Amino acid sequence: MNSELHPYRLVCDAIALLFQPYAEVVLHDLGTETVVHIAGNFSKREIGEPSLLSEIGFDEGDAIIGPYEKVNWDGRSIKAISAVLRNEAGKAVGVLCINADVSDFQAALRTLNALVRVPTAGDKPESLFKEDWHERVNEYVQQWTTVRGLTISTMSRTDKQALVIALSADGAFGGKNAASYISRILGMGRATVYKYLSQTGAP
Repeated sequence: MNSELHPYRLVCDAIALLFQPYAEVVLHDLGTETVVHIAGNFSKREIGEPSLLSEIGFDEGDAIIGPYEKVNWDGRSIKAISAVLRNEAGKAVGVLCINADVSDFQAALRTLNALVRVPTAGDKPESLFKEDWHERVNEYVQQWTTVRGLTISTMSRTDKQALVIALSADGAFGGKNAASYISRILGMGRATVYKYLSQTGAP
């Protein structure tokens, strides 16, 4: 990790602690384009995973990106915002992303028929993580389970096998470390995922 990012680890921990269990804070190193710190982890991402910044045409002039909406692996709604971190010379060295789980609050608002809904800034930002396959997998899993009246926690082994096959057919395993991520969110070993893939003839 870039030494200039070390102080931000404590900031990440403080934000996550203050808003636990509703906040996850992820620190990205722009030098290595990897995740270097996670506080309050509920996305099942891991330290050392690629940030996928090389795919998005990162703009050095970015400052604060968002708020924007995302979907977590378990279908929960996430409100996120990202800040570009710069050193004393003004060079962008990192990105600090705050993911807030707002699903409980949305449920409360619907129940109370409140007049205020969770605001968004329109479409997802053009710059940061627009090609994030984690997000695409999360949305696919949410749609697939919703159509079938399922949740990840209630899925049978047969359901999970069918979902893995469906994900493979739509190219979800093209991302780096995709099999590892999908195995984590489905609560199964990578060997099982590869077994299901082999049965479909997928590479």
